[in-house]
Order: sequence, then structure tokens, then C-alpha cells
Amino acid sequence: MKALTWQGKRSVSVEEVPDPVIQEPTDAIVRITSTAICGSDLHLYEVLGPYMHKGDVIGHEPMGIVEEVGSGVTNLRKGDRVVIPFNISCGSCFMCSQGLQSQCETTQVQEKGSGAALFGFSELYGSVPGGQAEFLRVPHADYGPIKVGSELSDERYLFLSDILPTAWQGVEYANVQPGGTLTVFGLGPVGQFATRIGIHRGYRVIGVDPVPERREMAARHGVETLDYSKGVADELREITDGRGPNGIVDAVGMEAHGSPVAGFAHQALGLLPDKLAQKAMETAGVDKLAVLHTAIDAVRRGGTLSLSGVYGGEASPMPLMTMFDKQLQLRMGQCNVRNWTDQLIPLVEDDADPLGVMDLVTHRSSLEGASALYEKFQKKEDGCIKVVLNPGA
Repeated sequence: MKALTWQGKRSVSVEEVPDPVIQEPTDAIVRITSTAICGSDLHLYEVLGPYMHKGDVIGHEPMGIVEEVGSGVTNLRKGDRVVIPFNISCGSCFMCSQGLQSQCETTQVQEKGSGAALFGFSELYGSVPGGQAEFLRVPHADYGPIKVGSELSDERYLFLSDILPTAWQGVEYANVQPGGTLTVFGLGPVGQFATRIGIHRGYRVIGVDPVPERREMAARHGVETLDYSKGVADELREITDGRGPNGIVDAVGMEAHGSPVAGFAHQALGLLPDKLAQKAMETAGVDKLAVLHTAIDAVRRGGTLSLSGVYGGEASPMPLMTMFDKQLQLRMGQCNVRNWTDQLIPLVEDDADPLGVMDLVTHRSSLEGASALYEKFQKKEDGCIKVVLNPGA
């Protein structure tokens, strides 16, 4: 089959790889009809390269048609249409029973000290082949896949794989009270959905991003927008009675703009052999923290910061005195996809499209066009906000 593979820093290509096969009784094989490029994929494209291996199949936002199931899968059959959550969870362990599927004890990557295995996301999360491919082996298919109807388009359902529940969890964790103000830093795909979810819940929502096209998309959905600048924390206080927002979602993560020292460190890591680079990241790695530090400054006293953007540094400096003095709450983590999907399915199937799932994709392509779109997405060129690939095209 054809699959998009990692070849090196800022280098991906479509290659012929072996077709996946059933390995365990609870496996399924899914023919991928749509698969998206996620902002998290850009971390593999750039910073997390030391954990990647040439030829790794990437991608973790797929959906498609079941082609084959193992003997232990009784909830699916050939021909079913399914969305595949990006984290692989068993549904029966202690963590899954607590709604913490991203910490699944059955699939935890213990040798790396990581949580549940993820599709297409480096050896940090199990080196499981990903979904930017014609076919995908799905472990724990007796629990993970989300069965959906056949009438609506893929794009109604595709984002249930990651970014829509990630945004939902991010807003839930932000703990904004009814009628309160939610600010979202970063208006990429997760940030777009987080703002729309805030509007759906009746909050005042302010989106912050330096890219005009992203601000324009958010504004279409009733979001107030601000350009990202050094003075944005003061602007946020000024328009919120001098206090700051009740809750802030950081939908940016480790590669934020405006962090030149950490940016230099990222470049230096890229010059080291992989094993040395891994050790450096695990002991002295730092993230680009300009957005997070701005959010800490901007959020009101007693407010909540919710981190949906991915962070990977083990030595990232944090202003703990300010955080303690402001009595902040901090929540974060990989999304527990299956914990939220029952709430989200009625919303994506609603004819009114209250979360705007049909107003997100800016670029579509076959697998063959993926390499150019990775570059375009990373550079935020051509108004590129969300890319969907159709492997069968």
C-alpha cells in the first residue's frame, strides 16, 4: 500500500510499504477514506525528529471502512464506517474506567514513561504505524473505533479522531463559569474549535493569533479576535474589567513564536545524533514558552489555564511565584477521546452544524500532495489552516 512516511527533519514522502495484517484477535484493518494533517504532526516534522525512524508511517486523524476484523472483535463487521481515535485504549483498565483513555494502562509505553500508545507518533508513544495511508491496523478495535452513519460526508465525522474532542476537553478544563470569558491562544484547528465550543456554551470568547486568515475564520463564528503582540496581556485585561479572562486555552504548545532562546535550543538539538538528542530533551529540553507565559500573565487571579497544545520540555522554566501568587489552576494532557465522543456525535450530525465542522478545511489533496502541504501548513502559507488527505483519490 501507499503511505506517507517520515524521512528526516522537514522531510516526508509517499512510499510503498507492506499492507497491515491482523496480529491480535482484537485488531481490525480499516481502509482509510479521509485522514488529516494535525498541528501535532508538525512537532514530528521539526522538534521530535530524534524519536522518529526513517520510514515511520505518520498520521493520527483517520477514518474509513472496516475491511477485516479479528476473532475478538464483535462490535464491528466488514463494511462499517468508523472514525479512529488517535490514542489507543482498551476501555477496560482502571484508567479507561476513569475516563482517562490517554493514560490507558494496557497500552502505556512504559519504556519511555509515556501514556497510552498513539497512532503515528514516534517511539515516545509506541512507534505504531499511523493513518496517513491507504490502510491501517487498529489495535483494540473492540473498543476504540467510533462507528458512524453512512449518510453524511467524512468531514462531519473526521475531526472526532482528535481535534474536536481535544478542543472540547480543553474548554472543559478551562473551567469557565456561565457567562464568563474564555480566551484561546492560537487559532489553528484546535483553537478554532475551542473558540466555537466556547460560543456554543454561551461564553464571551476572545481568540488571539498573529495570522490574519486565522483571525478572520474565527470572527466568522462570533469570536472577538486580537493580534498576538507583546502587549496582548494588557489588552486582554483592558477589555475584561481589568481582571483578565476567567479561563485561557493554550492551543499553541512547544513551538510558539517569540521564543528565540528556546528556538536556538531546538535547532541545536537537531544537530545531535538521535540518542544524544533524546537524552538532552529528556533532561534539559526546553519549550518555546512565550505564549504560555503570556497566558499566565493575562489570566485573571483565581483563573484556570488549560493546555491543549503539546509540550515536551523537561526543563522549561516556569514563573511559579506569579502562578502561586495569582492562585492559578493548571490543567493539561492528551485528550481522552472516547470520554467525549458521545457528547460530540449529536453536534456533528446536527444539520445546523453548531460547531462549524464544515468550515475548517482549507486544503484537500491525495496522499501524493501531502509533502508540499506539510511545508505549507508549517509555514502558515496560502491561508493553510486544516489539511485533509484522501488516500483513495
